[in-house]
Amino acid sequence: MTIRGIIFSIRYRWLDPPCAALGQALDFKTLAVRSLSVFYCVPAFCKALMATEKKEFKTEVQQLLDLVIHSLYSNKDIFLRELISNGSDAIDKLRFNALSDKELIKDDSEFRIKLYTDNEARTLTIEDNGIGMTRDELEANIGTIASSGTRKFMEEIKKGNTTDNPELIGQFGVGFYSAFMVAEKVTLKTRPAGSDESWTWESTGDGSYEVTEGGRDKRGTEITLHLKEDCKDYVVEFRLRQIIKKYSDFVEYPILMDITRDDTELDDEGKPKEGAEKKVTVTEETLNSMKAIWMRPKSEVKKEEYNEFYKHISHDYTDPIKTIHYSAEGTLEFKALLYLPAKAPFDMFQHEGVKHGINLYVKRVFIMENCEALIPRYLRFAKGVVESNDLPLNVSREILQEDVVIKKIEKNVTSKILSTLKDMMKKSSDDYLNFYKEFGKVIKEGVEVDAGNKDKIKDLLLYESSKTKPGEYVSLKEYVDRMLPDQKEIYFITGDSRATLENSPHLEIFKKKDVEVLFMTEPVDEFILPGFGEYSEKSLKSISQGDIDLGSEEEKKIAEEQKTEASGKYKKLIKKVQEALKDDIKEVRLSDRLTDSASCLVTDEGDINPQMERIFAAMNQPVPEVKRILELNPDHPVLEKMNTLFDSNKKDPKIADYSELLYNQALLTEGVAVKDPVRFSKLISDLMVANN
Repeated sequence: MTIRGIIFSIRYRWLDPPCAALGQALDFKTLAVRSLSVFYCVPAFCKALMATEKKEFKTEVQQLLDLVIHSLYSNKDIFLRELISNGSDAIDKLRFNALSDKELIKDDSEFRIKLYTDNEARTLTIEDNGIGMTRDELEANIGTIASSGTRKFMEEIKKGNTTDNPELIGQFGVGFYSAFMVAEKVTLKTRPAGSDESWTWESTGDGSYEVTEGGRDKRGTEITLHLKEDCKDYVVEFRLRQIIKKYSDFVEYPILMDITRDDTELDDEGKPKEGAEKKVTVTEETLNSMKAIWMRPKSEVKKEEYNEFYKHISHDYTDPIKTIHYSAEGTLEFKALLYLPAKAPFDMFQHEGVKHGINLYVKRVFIMENCEALIPRYLRFAKGVVESNDLPLNVSREILQEDVVIKKIEKNVTSKILSTLKDMMKKSSDDYLNFYKEFGKVIKEGVEVDAGNKDKIKDLLLYESSKTKPGEYVSLKEYVDRMLPDQKEIYFITGDSRATLENSPHLEIFKKKDVEVLFMTEPVDEFILPGFGEYSEKSLKSISQGDIDLGSEEEKKIAEEQKTEASGKYKKLIKKVQEALKDDIKEVRLSDRLTDSASCLVTDEGDINPQMERIFAAMNQPVPEVKRILELNPDHPVLEKMNTLFDSNKKDPKIADYSELLYNQALLTEGVAVKDPVRFSKLISDLMVANN
C-alpha cells in the first residue's frame, strides 16, 4: 500500500467515519495533516487500552480457589507462613543472581521482609525486596498452576483425605492461594530487579484477575490482603507475632513490622495521669530470630522447631520420622540438617520423579535448591539443608556437579543417612519398618547404582518370607543367621503378591525340609537381582529357576537314585507329554521340588521369568518369547494313571488332554490365565463325567 493509501485508511477508520464519503472532497494536504495526528494518538490510545487487562483463571486454579475460599482448612494461620516463605525465596534468588550481577542490589543490599497493617482498612501487606517478577513470570506463577499437582490435590479432596490436614496446601505447591482463605481481595504489586517496569495483579478469587502496568517504584513484591470480616484479627500485633514465632522464626531475613506504643505517663492505677501529654512512638521491630536452625547447637533446638522447619522446606504436612543434625569437621567442614519423611510423596515414582530435597548454602548465601549433586537419587526422599564454607561463592550450577568438595560432601551425607537408617533398624525397629514400607522400593535402587555402598544398602533390605506372618519382615542378616547347617544359598521367589507366592507349588519341598524362602513382590527386585551378588558369602537362588540343591549329601544321593528309577519308568510317557505340548514348553522332566502338586513350571537358567515378562508388558516393551520347563511330580497319582493309559494305548487322546490340563494347572498356580479358558473348562467337565 502507498503512503497515500495508508493515510486514507487511517482517515476512514479513525477520524470521522460518517464523513468518510467526503474524504475525496478534502485536499490531500488537509487529510494528511489530520491523519498524521492520529499516528501520534494511536500509541497512547493502545497503551491506555493495554494498561489494565482482565483475564480468567485456568479452570483447575479456579476449582482450587473455590475450595480454599470456602474454608476447607481449619488452621488458616499457614497463609502467613506461605507468603513469608515466598518472600524469602525471592530474596534467595536475588542473592544468587547478584553473585554474577552486583548491579541488581547496588541501590538496596539490606534484604528484608516487612509487614504493614491498617486496622481501619482491614488490610495486611507482606513486602519483600527480592527478585520481583516480570509480566510473564506473574502470569506463570499466579495465573496458572501445575496441572498435575492441582489434579492430585483435587483427588485428595474428593477422597476426603484433607480432614485435620490444614497444611495439605503447602504439599502441592499452591501457597500463594492460601491468601484467599483470609482475604476477600488480594492485590499484588511487583517490580523485577534491574527493571523499570512494574505490574499490579488483583483478584477477588471470583474466577478472574486483572493485571495493570505500574504500581511499584522499587524492586520486590508486596501483597496486600483485604481481610474478610471474620479474619480481621490478622492485623493484631500479638496475633502476627505468635504466628511468625511458630512458623517463620528460622527465616534467614528479618521480618519487620512497625510497632506502635502508647508511652503516655500512667498513674498508680495504670491509667493516664491527669493532664499528661499523650505520647505515642512507632518503632520498627524484628519479629523473628533469623538464626538459621541448622547453625544452632542441637541442644538449643526443640523438636517442634525441627518439625516446623521440615514442613517449611518440604511442604509436607506430617512430621518427619527422623531428624539428622550434625557438623562435619576436619579437612572438610560443613553443617547439615537432614530429615527422613514419614510418608512417601504421591509423585515418588512418576515419570519425572520427586525432586531431590537438599538445599545448598555457601557462607549463608543460598546457592541451589533440590541439589542433585549432594545426594544420590536412591536417597531422593531425604529433605534438608547443607551449608559449606569450602565452596567458592561464585560457584555456578553447571560446574557444581563436578566440584571435588561437593563430591566429598555427597559421600559424607550418603554415609550418614545410611548409618542412621541402620541405627534406626536396630534401635527403633517399628519406626524403621514403617519407614521401609514407604521408601523400601527406593532404597533398593541403590543396590544397582551405588557400588561403593552396596553392602550397606543390602543390610537395610527387608522381605516377607515363608516363615513370617503377613506384614512381618526379615532382614538378610536375620535370614542368614537362621539358615540350616547344610544350607548353602539364600532362597527366594518372585511374584505379584504374597498370597500368590505362599501357595506356589515351588515351595513344597522347602516347606517339607523347613527351609526359609524370601518373598520378593516388588518390580524393582527383578532389576537389582542380576547384579545383587552375594550376601555374607551366600549367593541368592530363585526356587523357580534351574535345579535345586537341598539337603545333606546322603539325602541328595537317595533322592537322585529315586529320580533315576522314576525317569526310567516314565521315560516314554514324558516324551509323549512333551510332543503334546511342544508349542508351549521347552522341556518336560521329573521334579525334585514337588511333594503335593502334580506339576509346576520352571524357568531355565538365564531365561527371563514370568514376573519380568509382566513388568515388560506393563511398560509396553517387547517381551521375548521364552518357553519354560514343565516339571511333573513322580509321586503323584495322576502320573501313574497317565502311565497306565499310555501302556494300554500309546495313541489314547486322553494323554494329550491330561498333558494340557497339567500345563494349564501349572499356569493357574502362578496366577497366569490359561490360553483357552473354554477348552480348559470342557476338559475339566469331561474328566468329571469320565470319573463318574
